[in-house]
Formats: sequence, C-alpha cells, structure tokens
Amino acid sequence: MTELPKTFDPAAIEGRWYSHWEENGLFRPERPDAEPWTIVNPPPNVTGSLHIGHALDNTLQDILTRHERLRGKDALWVVGTDHAGIATQMVVERNLESQGLKRQEMGREAFLEHVWEWKAQSGGQITRQLRRLGCSMDWSREQFTMDPHFVRAVNKVFVQLYREGLLYRDKRLVNWDPRFGTAISDLEVETKEVQGKFWHLKYPLEDGSGFIHVATTRPETMLADMAVAVHPDDARYRDLVGKRVRLPITGRLIPIIRDEHADPELGSGAVKITPGHDFNDFEVGKRAGFKAVDMLNMLDGAARVMQTQDGLVPAELIGMDRFDARKRVVELLEEGGFLERIEDKVIQLPYGDRSGVVIEPWLTDQWYVDAETLSKPAIDAVREGKIKVVPKSWEKTWYNWLENIQPWCVSRQLWWGHRIPAWYDDQGNVFVAETEEEAQREAGNRPLRRDDDVLDTWFSSGLWPFATLGWPDDTELLRRHYPNDVLISGFDIIFFWDARMAMQGLHFMKDVPWKTLYLHGLVRDSKGQKMSKSKGNTVDPLGLIDRYGADALRFTLAAMESQGRDIKLDEKRVEGYRNFATKLWNATRFCQANGIGASDTIEPPAAQLPVNRWIIGETVKTVQALDLALAELRFDESSNTIYHFVWATFCDWYLELIKGAIDEETRKVAGWVLDQILVMLHPFMPFVTEELWNALGERPYELILAKWPMPDARALDPEAGPEIDWLIRVVSGIRTARAELNVPPGARLPLHVRDAGSATQARLQRHAVALQRLARIETISDGEASGGAAQIVVDEATYVLPLEGVIDIEAEKARLQKAAEAAEKERDSLAGRLNNPSFVERAKPEAVDKARADHAEKASDAEKYRAALARLG
Repeated sequence: MTELPKTFDPAAIEGRWYSHWEENGLFRPERPDAEPWTIVNPPPNVTGSLHIGHALDNTLQDILTRHERLRGKDALWVVGTDHAGIATQMVVERNLESQGLKRQEMGREAFLEHVWEWKAQSGGQITRQLRRLGCSMDWSREQFTMDPHFVRAVNKVFVQLYREGLLYRDKRLVNWDPRFGTAISDLEVETKEVQGKFWHLKYPLEDGSGFIHVATTRPETMLADMAVAVHPDDARYRDLVGKRVRLPITGRLIPIIRDEHADPELGSGAVKITPGHDFNDFEVGKRAGFKAVDMLNMLDGAARVMQTQDGLVPAELIGMDRFDARKRVVELLEEGGFLERIEDKVIQLPYGDRSGVVIEPWLTDQWYVDAETLSKPAIDAVREGKIKVVPKSWEKTWYNWLENIQPWCVSRQLWWGHRIPAWYDDQGNVFVAETEEEAQREAGNRPLRRDDDVLDTWFSSGLWPFATLGWPDDTELLRRHYPNDVLISGFDIIFFWDARMAMQGLHFMKDVPWKTLYLHGLVRDSKGQKMSKSKGNTVDPLGLIDRYGADALRFTLAAMESQGRDIKLDEKRVEGYRNFATKLWNATRFCQANGIGASDTIEPPAAQLPVNRWIIGETVKTVQALDLALAELRFDESSNTIYHFVWATFCDWYLELIKGAIDEETRKVAGWVLDQILVMLHPFMPFVTEELWNALGERPYELILAKWPMPDARALDPEAGPEIDWLIRVVSGIRTARAELNVPPGARLPLHVRDAGSATQARLQRHAVALQRLARIETISDGEASGGAAQIVVDEATYVLPLEGVIDIEAEKARLQKAAEAAEKERDSLAGRLNNPSFVERAKPEAVDKARADHAEKASDAEKYRAALARLG
C-alpha cells in the first residue's frame, strides 16, 4: 500500500497518469479475440481549441469507451481532426496578412505550403487539450482528413458518384459569401432579424398606358430583373399578362407573367422577378421558361456590380459595392419619378456564420450531389430500426429534413481542401477521374486544366466512420469495426454531419455507419442563456480543469446530461463534484489507516456480519442500476447512481457503521467494495480512481484494464438489507429531529422506545452500540418520556427524545411557528404569481423557472417546520 497525501490535488496526478496510459498503449490493448466495439469522435477543426461543447461530447464518448474496455471488449475510439476548409484558410490568411502577404499574390502552391506549415506548428492544440480532459483515444491511429489515404477515399467517392449519375455540375443559385468568395451551405447561414426598409417602386408599361407597382427590400437587384409576376387568379392584372414593362435605369423590356408565387393579399400583388439573385425568383424563372444560362447576373464574386449579359447596366454603377449601389439606384429611381415611398420594416437577413457578412444568392456553376436519392436508405434505416436515435424525439427532425432535402452543393471556391478530381480540355469537356494520369488517358492525352474548386468539408468528413478504418482498402480493421456501435453528436450537426455519414455509409458500405445515434443538447450558462463571446458568458473548460480537476468537470457534465436537454452549467456544481472526489480520497485514506487495502477477489468475500452482507447487496444493486442506465445511455442517471452509492451508502453509512469494529472479515469486504467503487466510477473520473486503485496495493493490472463488476443476485441478502435499512432510518430520523429542533450537537440524550415488536427489540439489542454512537444517544429503554419530547416513528415503533432542560421548548415552538408561517406566506405568494397567465407567458423563461424553484423550496420549508412542530406535540 502507498500512503496517500492528506490533500487531494488533481493537478499532481492527472498529467502523470495520462502519460502513463498513452505511453504504455493502454487505450487500445491487444485483444484480437475480444468482441469489437467502436466509436469515432466528431473530428474537431484543426484550427480549434477545446470549448465546453467539446468537453461534453468527448466526456460522454470517453465514459462509454472506458466502460466497454472494462467489460473486456476490443474498444476502439477513433480520433482525428478535420482540415476545416474555410476556418483554416481564414486563420492562415490572417497570419499572412499580418506579415504583409496576400494569398492571391503568392499563388496557390505557396499558400498551401504555408497552411501545412501552420498545421504542423499549431494544428495539434485541440488534441493536446483532449488529453487534458482524459480522453482515452487510440492516438496511435490519429487521422487527419487531408491524409493521403483519406484523399484517395474522397477521390474514389467523388468519381464513383459521378459515374453513377449521382454527382453532376449545374448552374444554380447558391448561398454566396462575398467575404470568402465561396459558396456555403444553407446550414452555414444564420438568419437575423434587422431593421430594414421596403422600397415601393413603379415600373412603366411599354405602351405608356400606366405603371405596375412592386416593392422590394433590395432595390439594387432591379438591375437584373427579368419579369414581373402576378397571381393567375388576380383579376386586377388579367389584361396586363403578356404585356411588357420598361425597367427604369436599364430600359430593359421584361414580361408580365402569371405565377402562384405572387400573393394577391400582399402589397400590390405584383412581384419583381430577379432569377439570378433570389431563390424563389429562380424557381419562378424556371417555370417561366428562362434557362439558367440566360438568367441575368449583376454581381461579381465580391458582391460588386458588374455588367449583365445584355449590357444595360449604366457604366457609373459598374464596380460599386452592392450596398453603395443600392443608395445610388434609389437616387436614380427617385430622380426618375419611379420611387413611390420607403417603408421601415423588420426583415430577415442571411449572414455567413463565419464571415459575418450578408450572404448573397448568386448564380454560378457548382458541383452537386443527388442528395434526394442518397437520403432514401438513410430514412429507411431509422424507420426500420437499423439506426436507433436517442432521444427518439429527434427521429421526426431526421425524417423531415431528409424527406425534403435539396441537391447538395459540394464545391467550394477555396484553395485549402480536397481539390475536385475533375479536369477540363480547351473545349470545356470535363474528365472526372481519381488521378490526373487517368484523366489524361480518357482525354486522349490532350492538355487539361484541373478544376480550381475544393470539396465541402462535410463531403470528406461524411466518410469518417469507414475511411478512418482503411477504406477503400478491404482492411481487417474495417471488417472488424464497421459499422461503428454508437455516434455521440450535438443535435446541431445532425444535418451537417450525421445525415451525411448515414447517406455515404449506406451507399458505399451497404450498411449503416453506426447502430445508435445519441444526440446531446447544448451547454448553456447557469441562467440557461446560450453562451457567446459577445455576451461574455462563455466558460473555458481548461480553466475549470485548472481550478477543480478534469474528473470534477467530467462528472458535472455527465451528471447534467439528460438525453438531449440543454445543460445549465453552474461552476458550483463543478466545485461540488471536486468535493465528491475529495470525499472518496479521504474515505480511502480512512480505509488505509484501518488496514483495508486492495481486494484479492472479483467475487464478493464471504460475510457473516449483517452490515457486511448489507453493503455487498447494496454494491450489487448499484452495479445492476448502473449497467441498466449505461445501456440506455442515461448519463445523468448513471452518474447519480454511483454518486449516491459512494457518498451516502459507502462513506456516510458503511464506514460509519464499521468504525471501531473493523475485524478481518470487514477489512476484506470493505476492500472489495472500495475496488468495485473505483471500477464503476473510473469511466466518469478516471484520474482519481486510477490513483486510488494503485495506492491500495499491488495489482496485476492498472485500473483502466480492470474487470467490470458482474452483478450476482445471489449476493442480495433478504435479511441483512432490511435490517441495516431500519438502522439507517432510525438514525436519520433522530438526527433530523435534533437538527430541526436546535438540539446542541454535543448533547447525548436518552432514547425511549414504545410499541416495538419483538423483531425491532432484537434489532435494538444487536445495534445498540452503533445507534448510540451515530445518533448521540446515552441510553435506550422502553416506556414514555415525561415533559416535552420529540417523537420519531419508524415502522411500528415510536422513538422518543426527552427535551426538558435541553432546549427551551416554548421558545422553540414559537420559532418554528413563525418560520412555518413565513415560509407558507412566501409559498402562497409565489403560487399566485405562477398561477397568473400574464406572468408565465410574458416573463423570461429563466424568471419563470426561478419562481418555480423558489416555490418548491418554500413549500418544502413549510412542510419541514410543521413536521418539527408536530414532533414537539
């Protein structure tokens, strides 16, 4: 045995144990004959640093991985990072600009050299931080989505989808980020409400007979208008359909068309149609017979005005930024008498989630995947139970998105990423192949130019569950560990990543990527608000680890993770679980001081004493409850199960009950129970448990490779359990009464017992010493007590504590009466507020939650004070 220091210091043990585990290959020991179990981490961006969402996600993954490893499985936790196209390019460009260097000036190859240099120097920050959290990943097989084998997998997927007709090039509207000069996905667009304007315009009819009235939030786009639409049933415009209007400023003649997109109830009922710059208008334009190639485009990639195909945009506007052009267009409309009025209006504007600039719908050639076809097997996999979604409530979201999925734009106008394996000849013919040599052969060795675009990051990360295992090669690792067992993911990337993996895995591997998809909620601040830098309420997980240790943070996140509900993180909870680790530390020191050390048996030791038979049974019940909770992915329930067993059952009761009576049987039982505790708690608190495991004596293996407890129902004793439970209830009742009635802690009181049956009397005799010590009782006798007394009822017997001369009974009654009335008054006031619909509907959710919590607290206080009064008679 190694004597433990008096003080538990997480910092003194965490780095030491992590290095030991990793250097000795203990995260994935050789178990070729064991049942495989697999999980992949959502690869964090190579640019990233550990945030509280990462801490939650990876803590949950580590709990499952360590648990399965303890169960003897060949547990593989695949780890790696994502190249993060836009994010990484943005970071490197910013670094270069600080040195006076521009990406465009240095050229693609030189820029990419800088990216790889940055990755080598700074790209490992988040993986080092994952180690601090205690993540037991298989670092020997760390992956990167730009590794050569991954590039090969991505190219194969692209080419195969192209040859199957499931990937194609098309001219369509995309969400265009003018800052980064690239298309982005719908999922990377944040819609915000802003104060904007509605410009009401009038367009003159070609024949000079009048005007048609339209309104727009983007007046500059009228430079590329191609039609005015009215509803087919709108009688006001029946005679105008087919006629043309002459656009102000450009003079372009455009038709008035019928389309149900125009709402007769909104404004004038007529809508300007700009198919090259609005998603709805694009569809209207297609229905009107406009080909995408003929749709007018009035903006370049930086959202500056450029000349349209028909050359009608005035020269003074060419090259102007879109918002400057807006001002000038409005001036020209007003000068020409075409601006009727301007209306202030709250509008929805799309912003790039990374760039922060307004996103522009832009007509451009891009590569698309036929997501509708690929989505069908992913829908069926959930519907048929091949993929279990937890919580089940997310299934509806899964179906709704996949059943309405649009073509997936997979090309990005960046330099960093998987370059699209497509080459063009001088005539614009495209040759899609896995290598340039293959494309050259297909082109008859004509000169070729490679596509400049790269692939959407989610295209490559969608291959993560199988490309990380060696695909497209038929490796033993792939055959053994695909499909994965479970994926743990934030619900916010269910479309970005989870659905993409399901589509790609089912298509290329003909099987689901994972059997269970667990979606957790967001970590919010203690008031329930979403964390953001602008609010100043973000929480640094590394700071919490510095203050309280990784074990405390991990346990907090697990204990608060309740199947998809958001977590309100309060630092006091982290501090409380650090105290929990300290309590276990001190309990182990107590055991050491009493000759209790490492157990030499996995099976429960033989025991005769009721207290030992009881604790063995309680341990078995805890293992059973913990197994069930983990099997159902109820992290909060599993954490609370082991917490209450350690804190209350083992530390507060068992160790107290055996004090002063620790014989050889008790040493063996206590050592066995402590070992079971360390194994059960290890997935949640790996560092402190490993330290205590090794301090208790020589072991044949580290705790990380120990054996998970096997719950044996035969160890449940039908007599010892109820007997010790009775003792605990009696002691607890006496302690509660003493505390409520302000009995001095040091006062030892006589205890009178009445109406006790023969079984209870026998128990009183067997446990008299423990009862006297734990409840501070001087003597135990039958009969009544004279004068004021506290009464505690347990089963059939009443336990009476005489209080004459110990407390001022009348003053205590007055105090309790006053306290009860005050609590009841506050309780009723809060109840009135909560019963007021106006308060519940209008107040902030956190204010309503606080009122409910305060009401419950005051109701409990009132009940407690009334119970104490009743005890005094």
